[in-house]
Amino acid sequence: MRRRPVDSRRPVRRRISNVVVWSLCGIFVLLFIVILSKDSRIESRPSSSIKIGIVFWSLTLRELDGDYTKYVKNIEGLNISDEMLSPNSVTRQLSDQISLAKAFVVIAKESSNIQFAWELSAQIRNSQVLLSSVASRRAPLTTTESETAIRDMALLLFNAQQLHYDSATMIMRLKTKIQILEEQVGVVSEKSSKYGQIAAEEIPKGLYCLGIRLTTEWFGNSNLRRRMNERMQIETKLRDNSLYHFCVFSDNILATSVVVNSTTLNSKNPDMVVFHLITDEINYAAMKAWFSMNTFRGVTIEVQKFEDFKWLNASYVPVLKQLQDSETQSYYFSGHNNDGQTPIKFRNPKYLSMLNHLRFYIPEVFPALEKVVFLDDDVVVQKDLSGLFSIDLNSNVNGAVETCMETFHRYHKYLNYSHPLIREHFDPDACGWAFGMNVFDLVEWRKRNVTEIYHYWQEKNVDRTLWKLGTLPPGLLTFYGLTEPLDPLWHVLGLGYTNVDHHLIERGAVLHFNGNSKPWLKIGMEKYKSLWEKYVDYSHPLLQQCNLH
Repeated sequence: MRRRPVDSRRPVRRRISNVVVWSLCGIFVLLFIVILSKDSRIESRPSSSIKIGIVFWSLTLRELDGDYTKYVKNIEGLNISDEMLSPNSVTRQLSDQISLAKAFVVIAKESSNIQFAWELSAQIRNSQVLLSSVASRRAPLTTTESETAIRDMALLLFNAQQLHYDSATMIMRLKTKIQILEEQVGVVSEKSSKYGQIAAEEIPKGLYCLGIRLTTEWFGNSNLRRRMNERMQIETKLRDNSLYHFCVFSDNILATSVVVNSTTLNSKNPDMVVFHLITDEINYAAMKAWFSMNTFRGVTIEVQKFEDFKWLNASYVPVLKQLQDSETQSYYFSGHNNDGQTPIKFRNPKYLSMLNHLRFYIPEVFPALEKVVFLDDDVVVQKDLSGLFSIDLNSNVNGAVETCMETFHRYHKYLNYSHPLIREHFDPDACGWAFGMNVFDLVEWRKRNVTEIYHYWQEKNVDRTLWKLGTLPPGLLTFYGLTEPLDPLWHVLGLGYTNVDHHLIERGAVLHFNGNSKPWLKIGMEKYKSLWEKYVDYSHPLLQQCNLH
């Protein structure tokens, strides 16, 4: 093999120097890139990757624009600054201390620790002054500025924990407090109910005076007795079924007078109106005297006392039979029973009064009549009621306004459905109705022997297990399936215990002051009293003498 000439060979030393040169060039390039990148950071020039991130988040925020806007508005509404959002914010720490301290102030006052409550309040004011000064200068609160305030507040909060103002202890104390308050409310509520019931049952002094004066007038004035006897001679009107017959069973003279007066004043044909008033022996003379000395537009008025009804005796009437029972007498007339388990309103003797239960004997009371309108003595009539006598009851006995609308009740609210007799015979969701203004078809009543139905249920309830209170529950049982619903405007209820729509009051034919707040009592609802009082002639000499105004 031929060897190359000496001139054509590469010198080894030159090859090494070229490698070194290229290496140095590479180092310089890298240094140049590093310097450029530092310059770009200093000038805050975003790199391409940052630009891509910004584009991505902007697209996301556009998609969530509604939520983001809502979030921003919430932050602005709360007036939260960037400093408050910072996890290291001393402003937020101070604000949290203030909130906790305010809670401890309340607890300290509840515990009668007034001195400690004052110390907390003073420190709260100091911290609030510090926060206000910082807010006014629009600069963040520094650690140095807040150190004293935070330390002092922390010491007070620590003392609060030493006084057992921690959450667990306070929850137990508050539960105990709530239980005590509930017991106190129960006692006050029971007393209020008892006193309200007593106030509702008591006869006002003025009404008692009126009864005494009228009784005296009746026995001392022969003209009154002669006038009443002359009126009673018109017996044909008392039995004429072409007239409008109303009946009221009451021992309240003034209330009965309002019922009669309001009915006649709003009647289109008062000469066709006949009132049958039933009272007791005590008020009989006074009732006759009052309706003898007042004409009431010439309507026919009959006054009777239930003691004159010979058929009304214990062998026929379950209520009278129950009054002879010693247990019943103890239940209604003693001052104690059942260890106070039965509310006082359930033990009111008036629920055994024959004036209350006489409504179930109307065919016997008025044997010659075919249709009557029954009115309670706590109603006011403000429309002509002659239209009631032309209503077709569709072979039913009782025409009444139903009360299962709105806040009023159905059968299960009045009756004991745990008793098998009630459960088997009556629909718990059947619509209830109201006594107070009822149209009774006495022909159908006699045909269906409704009074005997009443006797059956009254006998079954001798131990008061079917119902406890009043005449409405036995009425619901007696007239079950025999009641025709009337237009609600015929009978507007609730003026004696609740608020009633004024439109209903304006349009209602009969306004019923059912409840304890009767309009003749001091506890009557003031806003409704005028509806009743406008039918009372307070200028009457006897009312003036008895200070009734």
